[in-house]
Amino acid sequence: MALATQPSTADKIKSQLLESSRTIAETASEAPVLEAAARRFIDAYRKGNKILSFGNGGSSCDAQNFADELVGRFERNRPPLPAVALTANQADLTSIGNDFGFDEVFARQLEAHAKPGDVAVAISTSGNSPNVLKAAERARRLGLTVVALTGKSGGKLKDLADHCVRVPSSVVARIQEAHITIIQIWCGLIEEALFPDAPKAH
Repeated sequence: MALATQPSTADKIKSQLLESSRTIAETASEAPVLEAAARRFIDAYRKGNKILSFGNGGSSCDAQNFADELVGRFERNRPPLPAVALTANQADLTSIGNDFGFDEVFARQLEAHAKPGDVAVAISTSGNSPNVLKAAERARRLGLTVVALTGKSGGKLKDLADHCVRVPSSVVARIQEAHITIIQIWCGLIEEALFPDAPKAH
């Protein structure tokens, strides 16, 4: 009986790259939701509002990247746009977590920084992170639009979002790879709409 041939490391790498590209390609089915969210971001900025983003772990990094691209720049040399990543201030995170519980770390910051017309971007691969759900609930009460980035099921977060982009995968790594692609698409659309004459930075 012949022994099964084990895949090489190169084969494993190729397999993961192909899986990643397939997931991102399949996320094209969510294009109408991405477009609706982008229009909401653009409208909020035209009215003098801002974006507030949040998530846990790798999603916290995505939240910070989104804010960074907006406050700094994505592809164009243009004025900064107001955006706040609620994951970035460790003093706020630790004091709120210590005094009020971890479920409140984003919701309480929204109460401090958000105003009606702002957009909350809630990022959770499962769609079920308790602190993200609580923040989405608080955002709706505060008069914010809620845009969610999740995995295939959308979890409980999909029912709290005005626009929920569901990456068609249950693999956390693939979902996060698609999330960063979506964020970059949004940044490009926002810059193009608000600063069409701004020169490309690169």
